[in-house]
Amino acid sequence: MISTVPVRSKSDIKTVASLARTIWTEHYTPIIGLGQVNYMLNRFQSAKAIQDQLEKEIAYYLLQFKEEFVGYFSFDIDEDFLFLSKLYVLKSARGNGIAKTAITFMESYSRERGIPKIRLTVNKYNSNSIKAYEKMGFVNVDSIIQDIGNGYVMDDYVLEKDIL
Repeated sequence: MISTVPVRSKSDIKTVASLARTIWTEHYTPIIGLGQVNYMLNRFQSAKAIQDQLEKEIAYYLLQFKEEFVGYFSFDIDEDFLFLSKLYVLKSARGNGIAKTAITFMESYSRERGIPKIRLTVNKYNSNSIKAYEKMGFVNVDSIIQDIGNGYVMDDYVLEKDIL
C-alpha cells in the first residue's frame, strides 16, 4: 500500500530533507555534479528551505510504502496549472507505482479545483525520469535554462499533462 502523508511537523520536514539528500546525491551527482547537488540541496531542500516553502503555502507530501517513507513530492498552484516542483523516490523503492500514486493524487487534486493541467520541469539529461513522465501522459512543451545562482543553471525540459 502506498500512502500520501501531508508534511506538517518539524519531524516531517526533517524526513523530507533527509530523503532529499539521499536521493539527490545518488541520482543527480552523475548528471549535474556533486557541487551543484549540494548547492541545490542547501538552497531548495534543506529543512529551513522546506519550512519557508510551506509558509508560502507550497504543498509537500511524503510517500509511504510498506510503512516506510520512501519519497516525497511538492507542488504549487499557478493561475492555470498545478506546478509539480518535486517528485523523488528512493532508488530501492522505484518500480512499485509510487511516483504514479503521486501523479494520480495531483490529478485528482487538480480536477477537484478545476485546474486544467500539471506542469513540471525535468533535467534534459534525466532520461529515465523523462521516460517515466511520458509513460504517465506528459508531453514536452518547451526547453528552458534557468540561472539558479552561484554559477549554476537548471537546463530543463518543460513537460505538461492535460487534466480537464
